[in-house]
Amino acid sequence: MNNDGRRCKNDAANGKPGMGMPDFYPLIPAGGVGSRLWPISRGNRPKFLYDFLGSGRTMIQSTFDRLAAIAGPERVSVIAGVAHEDAIRAQLPELGACNLFTEPVGRDSTAAIALSVAILANRHGSDIVVGSFAADHVIRDDEAFSGCVGQAVAAARAGYVVTIGIAATRPSTAFGYIRQGESLASSIPGAPSARRVKAFVEKPDAATAQAYLVTGEYRWNAGMFVMRADVLLDALRRLKPEIHRVVTALADVWDADDDGAARAEMMERLWPGVEKIAFDYALAEPLAAEGGVAMVPGGFGWDDIGDFNSVAALIPSADVRNNKIVGDAERVVCLDSAGNVVVPASGRMVTLLGADDLVVVDTPDALLVAPRARSQEVKRMVAELTARGHGEIL
Repeated sequence: MNNDGRRCKNDAANGKPGMGMPDFYPLIPAGGVGSRLWPISRGNRPKFLYDFLGSGRTMIQSTFDRLAAIAGPERVSVIAGVAHEDAIRAQLPELGACNLFTEPVGRDSTAAIALSVAILANRHGSDIVVGSFAADHVIRDDEAFSGCVGQAVAAARAGYVVTIGIAATRPSTAFGYIRQGESLASSIPGAPSARRVKAFVEKPDAATAQAYLVTGEYRWNAGMFVMRADVLLDALRRLKPEIHRVVTALADVWDADDDGAARAEMMERLWPGVEKIAFDYALAEPLAAEGGVAMVPGGFGWDDIGDFNSVAALIPSADVRNNKIVGDAERVVCLDSAGNVVVPASGRMVTLLGADDLVVVDTPDALLVAPRARSQEVKRMVAELTARGHGEIL
């Protein structure tokens, strides 16, 4: 944990405000293991620390770059597990020394976002706008993304909790959905595309997902949220008072002592007991039912790389048979084989003969072979390995 407590409060004020939004503070929650991408993504090195697309930047680096371009690097914060602190600092040297918030154990997105917002509100005022954008998303049009964020900030200033809804390009059963309502353009200057959210919907079955697409009323829920700090904390006080009590108590001591001792002691004592619940369930869904959530349509390509099929959709084919290779293509030979996703991460040669539509992930201590059609089920294998006591490779 950072030991520069009192100095943290003024760090962001010394930077240049970005894009006419001096009140906007982006937050990157970097949590989750990404178990559907095992054995590449693991507890000690989750997927956001990898460059799956061969772009030269890892997922968290690309996310930081995108948000720093909007708000300035000094205004971007990250919340992550303490086990990943060193790796994140190594990958993000531009991240402010005070702007990495660490938790000893993951308590899901409500607690992580709320704690970060409470800390930032204490530093910069309760009327700031905080935007939460996960570390493991792929955005394919940064300019369009920036425009959507600008509209979301405008709607957040008007008192809404705002989400960015992604155009559903297929009837996916892997994503939750947002049902959009009436336009809010006339009541929110600066947000001409904003609409009220009628409801958040769980991941559907295939038939329901297809029905959603036909109506034109539904968008994918990417878990992006933008809101004023006071709006979030007031809603938390009302809907989840115990979480509110803990995060505000922690925020009050976060920057209070130079050596961080009080913060560390309180985190170890209070954090493990905080309710583990997703932001959607705790706040977004009940606020939407009250009419307090707005949505800005995301006019950009998006994916959360949830499994190896998602990776394959985002990288070019290595040959005319549509084989996809993540990593060193010289370590893979495919003969009479088509439609495979191969990850040669062990340093040895991987060869496929007469094999079609497989996922083959080779690492020094674990090998995964599975049909591409069952990519979403890799999480089941992780659960099975856990049950059999093989935690050392997870």
